[in-house]
Amino acid sequence: MTFNQQHAIITGGSSGIGKATAKLLAQKGANLTLIARDTAKLEQAKVEIEGMRRHPQAKIITISADVSQQIQVEAAIDQAIDQIGPADLLITSAGIAHPGYFQELPIEVFEQTMAVNYFGSLYAIKAVLPSMVEQQKGHIVLLSSGAGLIGIYGYTPYCPSKFALRGLAESLRGELKPQGIHVSIVYPPDTDTPQLEAENKTKPLETKMITGSAQMWSATAVANQIVRGIEKKQFGIMPGFEMRLLGRFHSLLAPVLNWYFDRIVAGNRE
Repeated sequence: MTFNQQHAIITGGSSGIGKATAKLLAQKGANLTLIARDTAKLEQAKVEIEGMRRHPQAKIITISADVSQQIQVEAAIDQAIDQIGPADLLITSAGIAHPGYFQELPIEVFEQTMAVNYFGSLYAIKAVLPSMVEQQKGHIVLLSSGAGLIGIYGYTPYCPSKFALRGLAESLRGELKPQGIHVSIVYPPDTDTPQLEAENKTKPLETKMITGSAQMWSATAVANQIVRGIEKKQFGIMPGFEMRLLGRFHSLLAPVLNWYFDRIVAGNRE
């Protein structure tokens, strides 16, 4: 896939991996729609990206919407298509995480995490798909996580939402392929983003010890892997050796990883 004059819609495009990916696509000549809740962050992202455009006339619009609200997502994508044209690429990078001990977390945290991470992606796909089907082409990219491949202590709201995205992507891949629409799912490692900073405020000590041994990536490095994977039409995009290993052999590695996690937890409690 080439991105020159293509219309890319990115949810969660005001920060983190979404914004980093938008910058790379702008450098490759894409027209962009950034969707997120915070209007101020959206405008700041737009200013940053405008300075990196390959073509000064390339369009960049921002739309404020809460992806957990179906009506808002549909209205935002309809507006994007009206202003720029049919979507060639959808990247669903909007997401939240609120780690903690299962018994201490209110049910609302589980509901909101699923609403944003899973249904936020689902609503966007539903809204953008008719234009892609009409064109008989398009590419949909869902952002999961390494936590969408194996359950992690302290992430009981987050892991199920990312596992659900994996199931959605795997199911959609075969269904949409005959219509010329490609599907990718990304499994980023821990990435230096505002979301991770927010997670660390509620993350249990055991979770910090488990995740602390993994390599930290920059949002730009992950975005590079995403863009490269889209260009190659890869289904599974797994940045780094650790994610590639986990992505390909997670079922085999799960017993070993669970043993390792249990040892960390037990050691901390001693």
